[in-house]
Amino acid sequence: MNAPQNSPEITPEIVAEHGLSPAEYEKVLEILGRAPNLTELGIFSVMWSEHCSYKSSKKWLKTLPTEGTRVICGPGENAGVVDIGDGQAAIFKMESHNHPSFIEPYQGAATGVGGILRDVFTMGARPVANLNALRFGSPDHPKTRHLVAGVVAGVGGYGNCVGVPTVGGECEFHPGYNGNILVNAMTVGVADQDKIFYSAATGIGNPIIYVGSKTGRDGIHGATMASAEFTDDSDEKRPTVQVGDPFTEKLLIEACLELMATDMIVAIQDMGAAGLTSSSFEMASKGGTGVELDLDQVPQREQGMTAYEMMLSESQERMLLVLKPGREDDARKIFDKWELDFAVVGKLTDTGHMVLRHKGEIVADLPIDPLALASPEYDRPWVPTPKQAEITPADLTKDIAPLDALKTLMGCPHLASKRWIWEQYDHMVMGDTIGRPGGDAGVVRVHGTKKALAMTSDCTPRYCLADPVEGGRQAVAEAWRNLVAVGAKPIAITDNMNFGNPERPEIMGQFVGCIEGIREACVALDFPVVSGNVSLYNETNGTGIPPTPTIGGVGLLQDAAKRVGAALPGEGQTLVLIGETKGHLGQSLYLREIEGREAGSPPPVNLGAERRTGDFVRSLIEAGQITACHDLSDGGLLVALTEMALSGDLGAQITLPDVVNATAFLFGEDQGRYLVTTSDAAQLAAAARDTGVPALVLGSCGGGEIIVDGHGATALTDLRTVHESWMPAYMAQP
Repeated sequence: MNAPQNSPEITPEIVAEHGLSPAEYEKVLEILGRAPNLTELGIFSVMWSEHCSYKSSKKWLKTLPTEGTRVICGPGENAGVVDIGDGQAAIFKMESHNHPSFIEPYQGAATGVGGILRDVFTMGARPVANLNALRFGSPDHPKTRHLVAGVVAGVGGYGNCVGVPTVGGECEFHPGYNGNILVNAMTVGVADQDKIFYSAATGIGNPIIYVGSKTGRDGIHGATMASAEFTDDSDEKRPTVQVGDPFTEKLLIEACLELMATDMIVAIQDMGAAGLTSSSFEMASKGGTGVELDLDQVPQREQGMTAYEMMLSESQERMLLVLKPGREDDARKIFDKWELDFAVVGKLTDTGHMVLRHKGEIVADLPIDPLALASPEYDRPWVPTPKQAEITPADLTKDIAPLDALKTLMGCPHLASKRWIWEQYDHMVMGDTIGRPGGDAGVVRVHGTKKALAMTSDCTPRYCLADPVEGGRQAVAEAWRNLVAVGAKPIAITDNMNFGNPERPEIMGQFVGCIEGIREACVALDFPVVSGNVSLYNETNGTGIPPTPTIGGVGLLQDAAKRVGAALPGEGQTLVLIGETKGHLGQSLYLREIEGREAGSPPPVNLGAERRTGDFVRSLIEAGQITACHDLSDGGLLVALTEMALSGDLGAQITLPDVVNATAFLFGEDQGRYLVTTSDAAQLAAAARDTGVPALVLGSCGGGEIIVDGHGATALTDLRTVHESWMPAYMAQP
């Protein structure tokens, strides 16, 4: 077969520039039986990129549990779908926009939000909440403040304009992200179960419709860039960062949902990474059809665009539809009303090929299934991460009073209030948000019902670096615990696997270990994976980020009125610590911020105890026996108590049990623990004994101080000052 037109000679240098290895290019030649032209090479390049093909990770992703009693649709579609009762579904996913956000922080973060919104509403859901997990370099790195300002403005600018509340997330600073920040965005939507839309294109001859914004030259090779590590000239990649328009996205949401209320749609897919290429290719591959596109019909905002540019552009706010025949004019009226482009750009065929026409000539002819099925799958070499020794109180070198250590911790960049960030986000738009950001999980009422969805984003990278298996377990358990802490029944997770270069065995070992830990925790907690994203090559000049498998969890409250918060609720309430405390100091924030070292093994996660303790706490919340609840994580018990006190603007007094090391008890990061308040401690203690769950009465709420008997007191106003001041002061620096 002869190559279509538009074919400069494909040299090894051009192949390398497209991110294909010599062996991969040999496979291209085998599939085609000839050399590809430049457009065809570009299509292979993006479809076989790490970002689109998961070639280094899919072997391991297949081991994750993806089924459950509430799972309607697991991985493989635009987003995961779970049953929330009453004929309704929650649809959600998290994905990364790390590389673009490092190069151009505002647009990188903004288009990350826009892309994840499209993944959710393309399935028929109205987005009801956004979350984001942000990880930046050291605060004293010269780029960090600029990156924080740009990313936060981008997240807020897009989410606020599109009218979807941002209800939760994370923000962390660590030198490990100096050369490669992480921006992970999550969206949750709600749909009727009988109005869920999928991407498999069927019906030979059915029209293919392009809707939304025009195609420009922004984002070309975005998927390829996201599959490579940075070097010193990474700033030169700005042209590969997409430019977003949230106002157009809002129109697109409304137009698509209006169209979805009809019976016109056969299939629908957003144009995300690799744009028109991946959307058309994936729709045809899933439906077992061929595709013929006339690129002259693609709405273009720039003059003289080539087939290569149109197919690889990642311009934002675009969707691809397959309609029932004869319904084009009816659908066009909807998009005309919303002032969006609408164009018939092709049709489904029975050839099994993608055929592209431009200016009257065939410019690409590719077999769909051979290309898709032959996408590389690597079993990359890996080595396990060496175990670290436990840290005991005897290993501590500094003698510091617990309440002095508390002040240091509450004002450190990791724990300091992130109010400066979330006050730039509209978290109340749509009118269904219950509670402000800053708690264990965001909670959003399912509109028009008494139900609510709880959602959270969690990961502890320092644990994953020290022990990937334990860190993977802990990330899932922490998400599960945060949902339980507000009274929700955890349903399912989405994961965002952020790692360095998988071609380095120690990095691949981190990935394999984290996957194993995630798998174990998901099985034990009945918390399946329904969607996700893998982001590899997060490194600059050979220095990778800490392994960061961010977990987005979603849970259900049958009665939103039963939700509890973390704020101490009133004078005289009893504080009870639920779960076992051994005082684990390895990889703790205390060790890092007070002792100045990251060392030791992370706290182990007993998944059986985690499940038993969490189910017990949730049963108490549902029964109305708990008046406030907060899970214990970074910083341990005394930090959790202080966060509850600051949230409720109320002090507390606690007494330590006998024969314990005060530092380990107050700052150890043992897992599977909750700090709760109750008005009937005797009843709670009896229930805990009956269930076999450790419960320790610590003290009571009241006054304006944090008092630790035998160790002094600190005014809440002083703690609030150090906690609230760091971030605004840092961002105000010139």
